Amino acid sequence: MINKKEAYSILYIEDEKDIRANYVNYLDRHFEKVYEAADGEEGYEKYKKNKPDIMIVDINLPKLSGLDLVRKIRENDHSSKVIMLTAHFDTKYMLEATELKLTKYLVKPVSRSELKDALNLAIDELSNFETRSKKTVVLKDGFYWDIQREELLNNNSSAVLTNKERSILSLLFSSINTTFTYDDIIMNVWYEESYDRDKLDALKTIIKNLRKKLPKDTIKNVFGWGYKIEQ
Repeated sequence: MINKKEAYSILYIEDEKDIRANYVNYLDRHFEKVYEAADGEEGYEKYKKNKPDIMIVDINLPKLSGLDLVRKIRENDHSSKVIMLTAHFDTKYMLEATELKLTKYLVKPVSRSELKDALNLAIDELSNFETRSKKTVVLKDGFYWDIQREELLNNNSSAVLTNKERSILSLLFSSINTTFTYDDIIMNVWYEESYDRDKLDALKTIIKNLRKKLPKDTIKNVFGWGYKIEQ
């Protein structure tokens, strides 16, 4: 984290206002997007809305504890990196925290060098490893794609999809960040190896309708080539 901002988003959750302000100021110098929250419930809402790459979570939060917050997130998301902060080296908490796939568990007061090392570890994990739930893909704003059921959910409510919309999403979500060409999609959805302009126009219309049902920028257009789900 030297001389440039990391292209990752980070959420810092801490109820002590002065401590939070101090670290948010530090993080702003090193990350492109920094969000903050003062309690567990606000933290969960910010998480759902922004889907941060990294979270720094104090263990003793009001309204929803840090452990309970991360447990809730881990029900569907095993990709976001979590650094847990605690005021006490408590064995009980340590044992509970080890089940939550944390990147680091730090005892307060945390020095800048300790935090920097933990953040570099999280960045290294994000750069070199990919961990996804076999059941769901977590999107922004409380949206999820259930892989097994081929179902789009928003805060546990199922979105209404046509058969072709469902087929297209199933294909795009089968390989995140992979561009599927127009040929790929039409062959998989319409089962046609050759197609005319009308079929391509129909695909573009379906994508346009799908974008209205998904968080902004979920489906990316690769000009003149195809579409992809980008995370």
